[in-house]
Amino acid sequence: MTHVIFTLTRVEAAHLADLVGQFQALVENSEGESGDPAVDRLTPDVYPDDADASREFRRVTRDDLLGRRAHDAAIVAADLARIESASVNEALSPVDVSIADLEPWLRTLSAVRLVLASRLGIADGAEHDEDDPAYGLYEWLGYRLEGLIQVAENES
Repeated sequence: MTHVIFTLTRVEAAHLADLVGQFQALVENSEGESGDPAVDRLTPDVYPDDADASREFRRVTRDDLLGRRAHDAAIVAADLARIESASVNEALSPVDVSIADLEPWLRTLSAVRLVLASRLGIADGAEHDEDDPAYGLYEWLGYRLEGLIQVAENES
């Protein structure tokens, strides 16, 4: 198998494209020290017991890591943009994802979910009110991510 068909509703596809676009802008505009907790969560401390070593590691690697995240997001955005040419009358939007692009999809959805978690104050998945609609998007991304992980596991 060289491709995976990832089916979304047109509304889901539009929302995901918007989220990925916002994420792409966030990481592209976060060079150097941003002070944004969401961006900091994307570039975590590798030496939690040594602030100086962590700061130096982050200084050396942060822009490259964020650049790779922006590149991954661009791949996802391009895949989502291809469905825009589909008929607007169709309720479902199949997204054709090549196996080679599955990892950028996984990394991007995970990173978008981390940013949302940071914005919502979630440190782990159990720390939110199941009835609060503000967490619906966070949970939906987790559901979609889980589906892609299952596809990736079947491919390996």
